[in-house]
Amino acid sequence: MRQFENEQLTVFQSVLYQTTSAVIKTKQALIVTDPNWLPNEIAEIKTYIESIIEDRKLYLIYTHSDYDHIIAAGAFPHATTIASEAFVKRANKEEVLEQIRQFDAQYYIDRDYSIIYPHIDIVIKEDGQTVELPDITCSFYLSPGHTADGLFTVLEPFGILLAGDYLSDVEFPFIEEYETYLATIQKAQKIISDKKVEVVVPGHGTTTNNRSEIQKRIDASLLYLNNLPSGNVDETELQKQYPFYKGLKEMHELNKKIFNKNSHRI
Repeated sequence: MRQFENEQLTVFQSVLYQTTSAVIKTKQALIVTDPNWLPNEIAEIKTYIESIIEDRKLYLIYTHSDYDHIIAAGAFPHATTIASEAFVKRANKEEVLEQIRQFDAQYYIDRDYSIIYPHIDIVIKEDGQTVELPDITCSFYLSPGHTADGLFTVLEPFGILLAGDYLSDVEFPFIEEYETYLATIQKAQKIISDKKVEVVVPGHGTTTNNRSEIQKRIDASLLYLNNLPSGNVDETELQKQYPFYKGLKEMHELNKKIFNKNSHRI
């Protein structure tokens, strides 16, 4: 379904994990992020793109390489693709593809495109790297912590931040590496301020153009991360704040294990 719309931005939301896919329209370009999940949802996104593309050029940005975010890579073979260098260099690409195959087998899903790990045309190697598309500037920032290959994108002059699996209103931080996750949230705070971000599109949950809500999500992530080392995360508050906490509780337990493993390594 369409979750959010304004003149430049349309955000589609899957019924699975409230996963989002954004479509940004300029006079000369269409930029799409992470098209997903189910065949009918991907078909809806494709139909929308076909209805507005005209002579615009199509770009596809991958925020990171979790399987739900690359699941429709094969559905857009003519798009110019953008992702981080770590995305390109991911060692266990076949493991990600196998997750897609297992998901489809479990639910008897047929797709009318090939399951592929995306080939990337434009590789982002450093913070602040910009790509000038025909009539829009994309500023990219590496955002590891949830995965090693995360990527923030700020679309100027529209003030849109494509946040990947950060700054969600339905998920607390899902951590792969604690210190880098904390640094990424601190980086997000600075980007939002410096770039005058007005709209945040998370990978899961609700798109927001409310400044107070954006700050609330940053503060909630920082509170969770700062309390995790001492074991002072209030699970009662997590239940109140995140409506699907019952299904996410095991992720909180995993975060604690990951923090302990990371801290022993330091």
